[in-house]
Parts: sequence; C-alpha cells; structure tokens
Amino acid sequence: MSTESLAELAAERVDHRFKGLPPDADGLTVGELAAQRRNLFTDGFTTPVLALSAERLEHNLRLMETYAERHGLVFAPHGKTSMAPQLFQRQIEHGAWGITLAVPHQVRVARAFGIRRVFLANELVDPAALRWIAAELAADPDFRLVCYVDSVRGVELMDAALKGTGRPLDVVVELAAGEGARTGVRTEAECGAVADAVAATDTLRLVGVAGYEGEVPQATPERVHAWLRRLVALAAGLDKAGAFSRTDEIVVSAGGSAWFDAVADVFAEIPELSRPVLKLLRSGAYVSHDDGHYRKLTPFNRVPEEGALEPAFRLWTQVVSRPSAEQAFVNAGKRDAAYDLDRPVAQTVRRDGVERPADGVEVVALSDQHAWLRLSSGADVQVGDWVALGLSHPCTVFDKWQLIPLVEADGTVVDYIRTFF
Repeated sequence: MSTESLAELAAERVDHRFKGLPPDADGLTVGELAAQRRNLFTDGFTTPVLALSAERLEHNLRLMETYAERHGLVFAPHGKTSMAPQLFQRQIEHGAWGITLAVPHQVRVARAFGIRRVFLANELVDPAALRWIAAELAADPDFRLVCYVDSVRGVELMDAALKGTGRPLDVVVELAAGEGARTGVRTEAECGAVADAVAATDTLRLVGVAGYEGEVPQATPERVHAWLRRLVALAAGLDKAGAFSRTDEIVVSAGGSAWFDAVADVFAEIPELSRPVLKLLRSGAYVSHDDGHYRKLTPFNRVPEEGALEPAFRLWTQVVSRPSAEQAFVNAGKRDAAYDLDRPVAQTVRRDGVERPADGVEVVALSDQHAWLRLSSGADVQVGDWVALGLSHPCTVFDKWQLIPLVEADGTVVDYIRTFF
C-alpha cells in the first residue's frame, strides 16, 4: 500500500463533517488530534459517537490470519464492509493476499491507496470503468484485478470496451448458488458457454471460478457443502476442457462471513489440477464482527476450538428524555446505527465515570435521530446517562461514519479510522 496516501489521512483537518468529535478539535489535523490521546468519555467527544475497540480489532485480525493459514487458504477480505484504507492496510499486514471489492468506485479508493491485488466480486460491464481499470493495469505491472463474468452478453460488452487497451483482464466464472440467488451462471452448461466466450477474446483471460455460498437457498451445512462441491467440480471440469490454458494458477474462490468453515472443509478436497490452485477466501465482516447477525451466524459457533471473534463496535449515546417510568430516548437513530438486520442492543450504562450492564433496557424502535428504549421495572436510567449500544451488520455501520475513533479499553483514543463510501 501507499504509505504516502495513508499519511495524508493524518493531515486532514477536523471540522463539522465528522460526527461525535470534540468541537474544540476543529482545525487540528487528524494526526494532531490522535497524538493528544484524548479520552472518549472525558475529553470533549459528543454523543452519539461510534467507537471501534483497538484490542478487539487486533484480536479479530490475528484470529482470521491464523485461521486462513491453518486451513491453507489465501485471504482477500471483502473491503466493502469498512471501505477504510487504514483497515485494508492492517488486513494486508495480517496476511491478506489482497482486498475484495464490489463496484468500480471501491476499486478507485483501493488504487488511490496503493492496493495491488483486487478481487472484484461482480461482473463489470461499464465501459468507462473498464477503460479506467485497463489504464491502471497498463500503468502498473504489479497491479492485478480479478473480475467475475456470469454471462456471454457480459463477456461481449467487456470485450468491446477493452479492445486495444493492453494486457488482458483476469476473469472467473461465477457459479450461482441456486435458483433465486443473486447473480451467477445457473448451470454448468452455461458456465461452459461463458468460458468459451472468454476464450474467443484477446481482452479477457479465464483464471478460475467463484461464487458466494451465503446465497444457497435455505442454507444448511449439507446444502452449503453440496454447492461448494459443485463449484470445485466446475473448476475441475473446465480445467479438463483446457479452459485455463492461459493462466499460471487456477483461482477457486468463495467465502462470506457465515460459512467459511464449510469453504475450508471443501477446499481441502480440491483435487490436483493442471496448475497450482489459489484457494481464495473473501470473508469481510470479521474485522469488526457485531453483536447481532454475525454473532449468531459466525462459523466459530460451530468450531469453538478454533477461537472466537469479538464484537468491536460500541455506539455511545446519551439519554435525552425519560418521559415515563417505562420509556426513555437516546440521541442516536437510523442516521447512526445499522437497522437493516437487527435493532441495536443496549449493552452498558455509564454515569459519573462508572459503567454497569444495561439490565432491563431494550431498544424497541429507531427514529431518524432517536432510539426508543423500553425500561423494565427497576431499570436505573437517568437523563444524561451514556448508553452503549451493540450493533448488527458491520456493512451498514461503517457507512454511516466518516471518521471513527479507535479506542483502547480505558477510553483512550489512539487513532481515527477514515471511511470512503
């Protein structure tokens, strides 16, 4: 990655664009503010403010690095989760092969910060974006991008846009996870037709197969394993047909954040092919984990002997109204917290520097700028208290915050994580 581009983030000025930061920090650079090592609770931060635990972030990075190594997997975590180049850098330092992304804008962010390997988990047919990627490939021999293809029509559009632009673009055939899945080729015969269409071009080079097992209908371990074996069999079949004759290695890729144990199981069964196999895992939500959706779905629940991810987010809010004994409101809502999968969960109440569990406090609804709290009998909540909310679905948490304090357990803010959505 580009150390110069990362350093420029520290030179950005703090101002009204960034929620939750101390008003008296306006005009400081991010680096100057970080050097002050302010305390999240006592040094001027305003609520609501999202905090990312420094210790839990490091734990999650190390755990997935160890997991991938143990299972012989190459790791390209999905960057659309955080869109934070500082976290991309941390992931690469912890062994990531590259970064997975979804759309051209995300690739532009990655390239601005010097990411050299990108797996684009989408078919890309936009001519302007394809020409820009071709120019990036031509300008930097060390840059590699691998992109999905899932239709003959898509191959034709890509070929037309890339004519005369330089070295071929690496592509993988995307196998759909079943009827009703999002994208991908539905049958092996259609996969063969897409592979043949790629072979007929000079602009594209087929390097493997990929898919997303999280879309398997009515997913169970048995169904997910069965679909992954279809993916492996597709790779073997295309290899036998000579489809990978122009590549030095064969990419076989899958792996969201809910079934990477199944990916590890089945990818361990990949037979010997004509070329070395790059077994590419793409899980992304692990970096922060969460207190809802992924806490319930993480494969580490099924394989606890391999470790456990830790939820790294806390959204600190403040009680601004308690109109009755059974009801209170805090000053964070849909503008601040993810709500597409699960509601936030009240974790901690802080008053006068003392924290205690948020017993008897439940988030029952969200407005734009308020969370509605239901209070059980005896719940000790007062106007002015800080309440920490655990959040669900990292992909829709990060995108609500442009600058996120990285906080140690004692409340010391040691850095600020910049996002680009």
